[in-house]
Amino acid sequence: MDVGSILTKLGTLSARPWAFLILLGYGALWAIFERESLDWHGAATLATWAMTLFIQRAEHRDTQAIQAKLDELIHANGAARDEVTTIDQKEPEEIERQRDAEQSGGAARRRDTA
Repeated sequence: MDVGSILTKLGTLSARPWAFLILLGYGALWAIFERESLDWHGAATLATWAMTLFIQRAEHRDTQAIQAKLDELIHANGAARDEVTTIDQKEPEEIERQRDAEQSGGAARRRDTA
């Protein structure tokens, strides 16, 4: 497993509900074992972590909804290729390479037909 796929998986996992439980557990353990260091700076750190998780969760939900809608549109279009529906399982770099190849190939096809 390469670094890119690990980072992608970590980003997906951080959008799961149990990530919030980890945050709450971490905050509780911090309050129990290091109460004197849990000052305003510590509270701000926990709040920043919580907001990051909220944002990640919202973005993940939006992305999944968009993907579901696009999958439905692809399946409704008879000329669409079914393999495009599984592109979201690839790494971002692979998707960029595929899009670049399709765009350059599409430009060549348009020049040939013109």
